[in-house]
Amino acid sequence: MGKFKLSDLSKNNDIILAIVLVVIIGMMIVPLPPLLIDVLITVNISLAVIILLVCLFTTEPLQYSSFPTVLLMATLFRLGLNVSATRLILLHGDAGEVITAFGEFVVGGNYVVGVVIFVILVVINFMVITNGAGRVAEVAARFTLDAMPGKQLSIDADLNSGMLSEEEAKLKRKNLQKEADFYGTMDGASKFVKGDATAGIFITVVNIVGGFIIGIVQNNMSFAQSAATYTILTVGDGLVSQLPALIISTAAGLIVTRAGGNETGLSKDIEDEMFGNPKVLGVVAGLLIVLGLVPGLPKGPFFAIALVIGVLAFAKIKDINKVKEDETKAKELEVLQTKKTKKKASKESVMELLNIEPIEIEIGYRLVPLLDIEQGGDLLERIAQIRRQTALDLGIVLPSIRVRDNLQLPANNYQIKLRGIPIETGEVYSDRHLAMNAGAGDDDPNLKGISAVEPAFGLPALWIAEKDKEYAESEGYTVVSASAVISTHLTEVIKKNSSEILTRPDVQTLVENLKKQSESFVDDVFKDNNITTADVHMVLQNLLREKVPVRDLQTILETLSTYHRINRNSDFLTEQCRLALSRSICKQNLSDSGELLAVTISPDIENVIAGGISNDGQSLSLDPNFTRKLISSLNAEIETALKATGNQPVILCSSPIRMAFRKLIERTFPQINVMSYNEVPGNVNARSVGMVKV
Repeated sequence: MGKFKLSDLSKNNDIILAIVLVVIIGMMIVPLPPLLIDVLITVNISLAVIILLVCLFTTEPLQYSSFPTVLLMATLFRLGLNVSATRLILLHGDAGEVITAFGEFVVGGNYVVGVVIFVILVVINFMVITNGAGRVAEVAARFTLDAMPGKQLSIDADLNSGMLSEEEAKLKRKNLQKEADFYGTMDGASKFVKGDATAGIFITVVNIVGGFIIGIVQNNMSFAQSAATYTILTVGDGLVSQLPALIISTAAGLIVTRAGGNETGLSKDIEDEMFGNPKVLGVVAGLLIVLGLVPGLPKGPFFAIALVIGVLAFAKIKDINKVKEDETKAKELEVLQTKKTKKKASKESVMELLNIEPIEIEIGYRLVPLLDIEQGGDLLERIAQIRRQTALDLGIVLPSIRVRDNLQLPANNYQIKLRGIPIETGEVYSDRHLAMNAGAGDDDPNLKGISAVEPAFGLPALWIAEKDKEYAESEGYTVVSASAVISTHLTEVIKKNSSEILTRPDVQTLVENLKKQSESFVDDVFKDNNITTADVHMVLQNLLREKVPVRDLQTILETLSTYHRINRNSDFLTEQCRLALSRSICKQNLSDSGELLAVTISPDIENVIAGGISNDGQSLSLDPNFTRKLISSLNAEIETALKATGNQPVILCSSPIRMAFRKLIERTFPQINVMSYNEVPGNVNARSVGMVKV
């Protein structure tokens, strides 16, 4: 073991703090010499002044979050000094030079005056400052806790709208929790000060009574001698203790009443708010002059203070006029600059016009309440849930979805834009609910509303009033709010266009996230196999185009690293990735009974399609009549399967023609999934519900 060094101890603040606490407790047990008492009293007063100044220069309470703990330690230290000083006073009739000086010089050696001053300080500290600060802390703690849910929702709303990043939102939530904890602890810490003031009164009374008994009975002093000796020392001890207590109580009051201040400091706030209005200062100066003219009142103090305040008012008038002149010059300069800008557009302003939001929603002015939390709007919260659900379902991280109002839109309309281009629109009513007939029966004639079409799936529906909601639900209708309609529509748009939403920087972000878990694996895939981000991007886009989740990025990269050396064609690599993800693909296409319902393709049709595929596999050439008959037969088989099973089937075909057949039918049947036989795991029960023939 190495030698212990004092410098090692100074680097460990926790050990030093523990030693200080043990010493404070030891002061109450171990007798201290008068010289050490003088030093500790000086330290006590110095610490109190430091605490006061720190609170004075703190712009917000959380900057001094350790204050409640410091308050407890300062109170314990002060009580320890009281006990030590009491022991010296009663045993030796001496408690050091500091206490003696306070007892003789500060109160003029008159113990009656000392007692009066001590009582006044205790009353000021206990009844005025401490009670007020404690009440402020109590109310602040209560209101801070009550306001926490609203503040958290506000942070979530800013995060969803893109005004805050994830890190900024975490920091705000952390500071919000710290603020609640601070005011809660300050509410309890104020009790320390009350208890300290009570203990000071009790200790002083005990010292005076005990001093009389010891002086008269044990030391054979007269009543006057006993009073002169013990009372003055006791009062001196009380004053020495109450002065730091009063300072720290003031500091506590400063920090809990500082909650509404600005970041410019307390002195600046007071200057701006109390002495910033020259009208107020002028009225006060005039009032003082009038009081100075009243017969019998001294003119000097009133006129002197009136002069000072009048000069201050005049200076403020000059400052205000100067600010107005500066603002006028700034406006003139801005107008001049604007004219110059209009004459010659700057390059930077043109570049700003090129910025395009990946996804955004524009709403009419009557739909703005859907964004306001105070009015019950939950659209922003639903958008946040969509981003989280998309990450789970598709494995991609959506960019921030900006929502803004557009006065050019009809009042109840909205439109969803992808890279600045409107791709979907809809009409909703913020004060109504959309009712859709979930059953197969006819619509209820008693249910009145505005006829509409559900925008996401094209179902017939009615916009009904709030009062009809319960009746509609009792009749079997599915009733949803306006924000739910928009969020459902947005979800479907994202699913259909996820391949376009995913950008190359997004792919890079996904790869970096995987790299945190397995850095060596990612480096091996990209460096040793010569795979680029562009290769991964094209494969992920192909998978998302057919609604295949890419959350299992590690499996996709493993497959690419295996087959990339064989063939660099993105379609080939996509097919290999589909085989690796076959369990995931199959799971999302299972019916309610757990079976894979499939419409197969006859061998004759497969042979014709295989013969029409070009050598490079990039194009398909078929006879138009054959294609028309094929689409017609496929449509009939799908409709028959839907009626028979109530579930949408998949199309099963051989692996070589799967990609070509998918491209052939994707415009006519975008919602139908095409799978190869190789993509069906052995433990899945696949059942044919039809066969396409020509």
